[in-house]
Amino acid sequence: MNLKIDLKLFLFAIIFFFTHQIKMYALLMVFALLHELGHLICGLLLGFKPKTMAMNPWGFQIEFEVAIKEYHQKLGEGYYLNLKKIFIALAGPLTNFLIALICFLLPIQNSQAKEIIIYANFLIAIFNLLPIYPLDGGRILKELIQIKKGLQTAYKITNKTANVSMIALTVVASIAILYIHNIAILFILAYLWYLVARNNRWHQLKKRLYSLENNEMSINEIIKQ
Repeated sequence: MNLKIDLKLFLFAIIFFFTHQIKMYALLMVFALLHELGHLICGLLLGFKPKTMAMNPWGFQIEFEVAIKEYHQKLGEGYYLNLKKIFIALAGPLTNFLIALICFLLPIQNSQAKEIIIYANFLIAIFNLLPIYPLDGGRILKELIQIKKGLQTAYKITNKTANVSMIALTVVASIAILYIHNIAILFILAYLWYLVARNNRWHQLKKRLYSLENNEMSINEIIKQ
């Protein structure tokens, strides 16, 4: 399994250092790693082989190799592969919720440490469940729609949902910055917009490809007539 490191990770570390939140950021990254291990274990149980592990500013991201046979088992307009991807995406947030629950039930004397662990895991789980691709929530949404409506519709709805979600999140985060005075929220928001903008460019490229494919099909039908 190859390991990739996004250099923007160090930029985020510097930002959190100067905003005196480097300890919290380090703690979040530790639980983000456990989150990704949840994805890894679920993927292995479903028979997938891990291909790459990437370290990003918001945590980690694992990719699996997909066997050709996975694309032959139909489920609605999608495949059983989509259902497996949903289970893998859910495994990460569920891991964080499980850690938070175990910590809540354990008789830990240091109440402050207990609260921080629970808070950190809830934060990671909820953040990753946002319907913004490539976060887990966005992936789950895309796979669910693909099963019912097909791949092209899944890309379209997922892209629109991500943009609407980011607008709403920007409004909420702006209010939070005014009251909490935490500039780190601004940088996280900026990075999420970067992800959405990158996904928008990719979506436009896919639309052009689909358009070219449809035009080619139309030309072939005319020729046949």
